[in-house]
Amino acid sequence: MSTLPKIAWIGLGIMGAPMAENLLKAGYPVTGHTLEPDKLDRLAAAGGTPATSIAEAVREADVIITMVPASPQVEAIAYGPDGILANARRGALLIDMSSITPQTSIDLAAAAAERGLRVLDAPVSGGEAGAIEAVLSIMVGGPQEDFDAARPLFEALGTTIVRCGPHGAGQTVKAANQLIVAVNLQACAEAVVFLEKSGVDLTAALEVLGGGLAGSTVLTRKKTNFLTRDFTPGFRIDLHHKDMGIVTDAARTVGAALPVGTLVASLVAALRAQGDGGLDHSALLRGVERLSGHTTG
Repeated sequence: MSTLPKIAWIGLGIMGAPMAENLLKAGYPVTGHTLEPDKLDRLAAAGGTPATSIAEAVREADVIITMVPASPQVEAIAYGPDGILANARRGALLIDMSSITPQTSIDLAAAAAERGLRVLDAPVSGGEAGAIEAVLSIMVGGPQEDFDAARPLFEALGTTIVRCGPHGAGQTVKAANQLIVAVNLQACAEAVVFLEKSGVDLTAALEVLGGGLAGSTVLTRKKTNFLTRDFTPGFRIDLHHKDMGIVTDAARTVGAALPVGTLVASLVAALRAQGDGGLDHSALLRGVERLSGHTTG
């Protein structure tokens, strides 16, 4: 029998499924719940235990991890008679790894404390590839002692693990991360179209750019997407649109100006309105191509 904490995992999507599987590989017993039966089959094939409800998944868990798309989904699985707070045992640690508003995390921590539950907000960066390879960056908000307790678990999921402050701090840092990624993607997309319309060998150009000051994790991870126009989603435009809403709203609340970020948020929204919301966020290239009258045939 494993002496590691028993994990309940809620949300087995593009990110959640490989993350749960990495915990299984590290020896953690994982019981999972999601709304998609095929994802439960995948968990079972990896050695996990499927649960038919949230209540069943969390009842005996020492640690409950949630990874769902946005604040409304976090609230839906956390609250109510069938939710996490009503069914988890006292003393359990709830780690929300979704990307949601800082205020939602703060409110969840307060509500959970009334039920005797501890909470960390721990959103991640690195996309599907980072989730699969267990090299995510994990930005955490919550008490130091809870962070220390969760650290071995985080180390099975990522390589950069930092406590950023109290409840909500992890989400605030994630919002800043998404701002930087979106602006970087937009700059890369504009550079790609500029290079192609100038008749430059794009493969060679991106290789040399990636080795200089213009290089970035974004360019390294998304270079193939740009070269092949393969926008199979690792992180969907729909989700980045949601995240840009979070960062622009949070910045307005604290009085921080986002002149470039606001423009890129509008470009992400425009791409989504044009029907590309289900594509990878590197599909910002399509928006630049349309504005430039550029096609690659």
